[in-house]
Amino acid sequence: MEKNTLHTYKLVLLCACSLVLFLNTELSFLASAKTLDNDSKVYIVYLGERVHDDPELVTASHHEMLESLLESKEDAHNSMIYSYQHGFSGFAALLTSTQANKISEHPEVIHVIPNRILKLQTTRTWDHLGLSQISTPFSSSSSTSVKGLLHDTNMGSEAIIGVIDTGIWPESKVFNDQGLGPIPKRWRGKCVSGEKFNATIHCNKKLIGAKYYVSGLLAEMGGKFNRTIIQDFKSSRDVIGHGTHTATITGGSFVSNASYYGLAQGTVRCGAPKARIAAYKACWNGVEHAGGCTTADMWKAFDDAIHDGVDVLSVSIGGGIPEDSEVDKLDYIAAFHTVTKGIPVVAAAGNEGPAAQTVVNVAPWLLTVAATTLDRSFPTKITLGNNQTFLAESLYTGPEISTGLAFLDSNSDDNVDVKGKTVLVFDSIRTTPIRLKGVAGVIFAQKPDDLLQRCHSFKCIFADYELGTDILQYIRTTRSPTVRINSATTLTGLPATTKVAAFSCRGPNSVSPAILKPDIAAPGVSILAALSPFDSRQHDGFGLDTGTSMSTPVVSGIIALLKSLHPNWSPAAVRSALVTTAWRTSPSGEPIFAEGSNKKLADPFDYGGGLVNPQRASKPGLVYAMGIQDYINYMCSAGYNDSSISGMVGIITKCPNPKPSILDMNLPSITIPNIEKEVTLTRTVTNVGPIKSVYKAVIESPLGITLTVTPNTLVFSSAAKRVLTFKVKAKTSHKVNTGYFFGSLTWTDGVHDVKIPVSVQTKIMIKA
Repeated sequence: MEKNTLHTYKLVLLCACSLVLFLNTELSFLASAKTLDNDSKVYIVYLGERVHDDPELVTASHHEMLESLLESKEDAHNSMIYSYQHGFSGFAALLTSTQANKISEHPEVIHVIPNRILKLQTTRTWDHLGLSQISTPFSSSSSTSVKGLLHDTNMGSEAIIGVIDTGIWPESKVFNDQGLGPIPKRWRGKCVSGEKFNATIHCNKKLIGAKYYVSGLLAEMGGKFNRTIIQDFKSSRDVIGHGTHTATITGGSFVSNASYYGLAQGTVRCGAPKARIAAYKACWNGVEHAGGCTTADMWKAFDDAIHDGVDVLSVSIGGGIPEDSEVDKLDYIAAFHTVTKGIPVVAAAGNEGPAAQTVVNVAPWLLTVAATTLDRSFPTKITLGNNQTFLAESLYTGPEISTGLAFLDSNSDDNVDVKGKTVLVFDSIRTTPIRLKGVAGVIFAQKPDDLLQRCHSFKCIFADYELGTDILQYIRTTRSPTVRINSATTLTGLPATTKVAAFSCRGPNSVSPAILKPDIAAPGVSILAALSPFDSRQHDGFGLDTGTSMSTPVVSGIIALLKSLHPNWSPAAVRSALVTTAWRTSPSGEPIFAEGSNKKLADPFDYGGGLVNPQRASKPGLVYAMGIQDYINYMCSAGYNDSSISGMVGIITKCPNPKPSILDMNLPSITIPNIEKEVTLTRTVTNVGPIKSVYKAVIESPLGITLTVTPNTLVFSSAAKRVLTFKVKAKTSHKVNTGYFFGSLTWTDGVHDVKIPVSVQTKIMIKA
């Protein structure tokens, strides 16, 4: 989901690869497609919790409602696209706007939502996070080759990870089932055959589920799978490669000696290498753009995932903010029902950073993931004709090149001879492919965005503005400038360190400012994983990809391990364990910076609680748990009406007056967006460590803010006394409006440090 301008520029300058940077795209061809009726389109009719336990009765009630609207069984049958019958109740149907308005007045209908398009958000990772194995794990049936969390969970062998994405490439080595035991008996899903996908052949004990959802898309297009518009397999097979890549990261099997043209060489590893994968294809490849997913199709994928029995659902997809928020559109209701059934939903923060208030997937029941770099770089030596030597970065792995050197800007003559030369361009320049025709290489001097690409028609090297300016000075002061460029190498560990990627979307949350988003950060830059053979970036089945699409499955894989170790933990408890134990420095102890127009130290709006720390998350000590009442209180505070809440949760609900404070939602964070003088809020913690424990509060107050915790000591004295509540009073000394200042609140027993981020902004209300 990179910015369209950046995406277009990259495609033009970086060898016009047809599938490069597909993470930012959407199915624009839908806008021009004809529907069955000029005034008909797909609407989702949401009815809340199921009234009937029997899915067939749920679907029958949907048909009855549609029949009463259309006054014909045949019309109702033709109109119905999906019946959501497992995790919640509702249906998708092809309706006119008049019919949609009429059915919205039905007393059982909570909301009618127009179908729309969401976007994809799109090795060394596990060493970086401390989840590495000692040797190849399938050399024997034992798990003695791994340690820590991987050992304790048998590498997630009983976990089932659902991935809603672009499908799967089943022949990839990462989906081999060598060394895996029987499929967990609780699994109720299945593999569905389709075009070039044989369920009997392509599914195994690793890939245990594969379904595809295209009816919502086809209904918008007139009902036909038009090959001139959808260039994809009508099955779970993955053309784009995004779904294969994300599934690899979260739960693919180990593959030794994988690399990308010799770079990032090593064993491809995932979060839970023995976990089972269930692929739900809801996103499709189009003739103009790739990676669009309709909400009607996605809702059915959520519905099936709940029924099938996944343990965690990884969704590297999102809309825009704030117009696509859960408050405005209720599009995250499918995820809400998934979470209330005990299944964590992990979602991408988006790739529109580093601007503030760009984070997507902001519903409080989602676990939203930002992207960081690895402690890995691909240094490439550049030597100018005057023997000045610089280090840039690239994915170039060929022999050393030695050429003339030229500069192209927007004022350069189109007839300037650049054939056989290396050309310097700055990213503010719009350079057409014609102007780059015949060049040997391009040095892109650009603002930091952590995006590296491999070009096929020429060599491409990436530098920052400072290095670009030095090279430009040499060009302008030299009669016949030349350059030598060496092949890239792989550097891991220091001096490379962790940074929040420039593209990663930032908080604060523009929809619900008191809800901290993102929640957590994980590696998402140049991640090595499997790709589809149709993806021009892949080499020998593997490739590097970048985006919050990649950081999301990292966290999903870790959650699969945590759920294996703690099967009774709720999604909220899992999120708390991740947030409160995260690294606020890199694993090497260096500060985490946030890339952008100005590099700065990262704060909670960049990375939430910090960089995910899998090993510590397995033993957090305390968790901030939440149940259905917490979500009800949130919805009351956010403006949902009583009937909507009652239908959603299946419990007759009447919001109190005054409404609950959103500040009291039991999140593992405190965000106060508009403190005037002082405010008091409440949090509750549950002891998941030793039965008899004593925790003391350690406060790091934001600048100009005084935090007081009552009580400042929590005594857990027995198994029956595992839940304790405390209050936090925040008081500002600022006399003017401020930006956000950051601090933390840590409960410590000497072994566990349970830290939550605190973000406070002072707003002095001036009376008219």
